[in-house]
Amino acid sequence: MGHVIIGMDPHKRSATIEVLDRRERVLLAGRFTTDTAGYKDMLTAGRVFTQRTWAVEGANGIGKHLAQRLIADGEAVVDVPAKLSARARVFSTGQGRKTDATDAHSIAVVALRTSDLRRVTVDGDHVALRLLADRRDELGVRRTDTVNRLHRLLLELIPGGAKTWLSAAQAKTLLASVRPRDLVGKTRRALAVEMVTDIAALDKKMKAADKQLTELIQATGSGLMGLHGIGPVTAARILGDVGDIARFPTKGHFASWTGTAPIDASSGDVVRHRLSRSGNRRLNRVLHIMAIAQLRTPTEGRAYFDRKVAAGKSRMEALRCLKRRLSDVVYRQLVADATGHQQDDGGQAAELDVVAVEELVTGPGGQVGASTGSSAAGSDPHTGPSEKSLPGPATPSIPTSTAAPQDPVLT
Repeated sequence: MGHVIIGMDPHKRSATIEVLDRRERVLLAGRFTTDTAGYKDMLTAGRVFTQRTWAVEGANGIGKHLAQRLIADGEAVVDVPAKLSARARVFSTGQGRKTDATDAHSIAVVALRTSDLRRVTVDGDHVALRLLADRRDELGVRRTDTVNRLHRLLLELIPGGAKTWLSAAQAKTLLASVRPRDLVGKTRRALAVEMVTDIAALDKKMKAADKQLTELIQATGSGLMGLHGIGPVTAARILGDVGDIARFPTKGHFASWTGTAPIDASSGDVVRHRLSRSGNRRLNRVLHIMAIAQLRTPTEGRAYFDRKVAAGKSRMEALRCLKRRLSDVVYRQLVADATGHQQDDGGQAAELDVVAVEELVTGPGGQVGASTGSSAAGSDPHTGPSEKSLPGPATPSIPTSTAAPQDPVLT
């Protein structure tokens, strides 16, 4: 018997599998629980086939717990994106029916026909960074919510309320000057004092989290924090969510994943692009924060933004162009980190010089020397390289750049 694909539709407490051979013949199908006994039965059923590969939908999401258990038991596992399995199901002859069994079949078919699916590996340091970054974000959300509720109480205790940016110490000083005599006022003040205590505790936890993230990022040797606008929290978010940068063949595909590359919306003689609402929105937010930080100081990013505005773009359009550029900057740094190359820029982390790039463009497929008016910069001859969308289907490859980026520094 030849090599088989075991497609798996995972859930929290159950998993449905279907085994296909190279001719797409169904050899086995079944539903198993994900507890110890159910998982053992599923593994035993799969090991009947000597040459096998497990195809798990959402191996970084809902299927992560099963994918990691399979890897720990020495199994080969590939990740099947939900989009691909959904498309396979739509084009099947099942009249659009969606069950766990049809999902498992679609997942197996995708794995059988797609040669460049990402092989799942054991969780690395990036997973710890993602967990800590999630925790840091949760602390920030809790603090913001607490501060907002405190402002509502202070507005009822103090005429005009308090200033927008209010620290725990400043709020404590304000409350010390408030001495209400009625029951309602005393209750408001007591609740406000409790909130100030909560804010102080959250500040302490956030400071400790930032320190821990900084130490972990420095231990990885990444140069992300050397980029203007990237701090420990955003660097941890990038490293945690991206994981292995080799899964992005080009900077164009990375930009599509971050949601900074516009989407082609052309028809006939009308060539246009529209804003992408998809992609990793957390990474999109990181690039937005990075862009805002660039605009607050006299950086090359600010100069690039001003040139776009002067060329007739609105401020929002210019900001989107800058985010697209910064996506390339982050991609280059991640590739440099992965290949172990140090950027030679006088002690500063290298970034992409948008001035030089407008004069000598490296297109999404690596066409060095294409001008901004060339179609290599995008499907629209008049589309600038910072606004170009993803250049078509990905060709399976791994970034193999062995030299540091040749573009000057954007600081």
